[in-house]
Amino acid sequence: MVHALKYGGWRALAKPLATRMAGLAFPLDVDEEVRYVVPVPLSPVRHRQRGYNQSALLAAEVARIRDLTALPNILLRTRSSESQTTLHPAERRANVAGAFSLNTADQPSINGEHLLVIDDVWTTGATTSACAETLIAAGARAVSVLTFARSLPELDR
Repeated sequence: MVHALKYGGWRALAKPLATRMAGLAFPLDVDEEVRYVVPVPLSPVRHRQRGYNQSALLAAEVARIRDLTALPNILLRTRSSESQTTLHPAERRANVAGAFSLNTADQPSINGEHLLVIDDVWTTGATTSACAETLIAAGARAVSVLTFARSLPELDR
C-alpha cells in the first residue's frame, strides 16, 4: 500500500493509512505536548515528478484526526538527493546530511515546541533524524516521529 501511495499515484490511500497511524496510542508526552505535525519534505524535483508529497498527505490526515495543526511547508528540502532505496545506512545518512532547512515565512514559531514528524517508511532513520536535527537547531524542544511502516534491514547486504 505504501508503494502504491508513494510511486503509483494512489493518493486516496493516504486517508486509511493515516487513520491507522493516528489511532496508535501515543506516549503521554507526545499526546499532551504535540501541537504541530511536520511532514518530511520532498525535493522540488521529486515533488514535480510525483505530483504530491505522500508524507504531507499522511501528516494532514493525522493532524485532522488528532486535532493538531499540520505545518506542511515549515521544513524544506534544500537539495535533491538520490533515492535512498539501495543505499546502506551510512550512505543514507550522508545522502540526507544538510538536505533540510527551516522555512520561517508565514509559519508559527516552533521555539520550545514538541513536534511530530511524519514519514511513510522508517528504514534507518536517516531522513527523519536529519529533519529532527534541523528542527531542534531551529528551537524545537523535542521531536517525535510517526511512520506507517518500518523496513526490516537485510541481514548481509
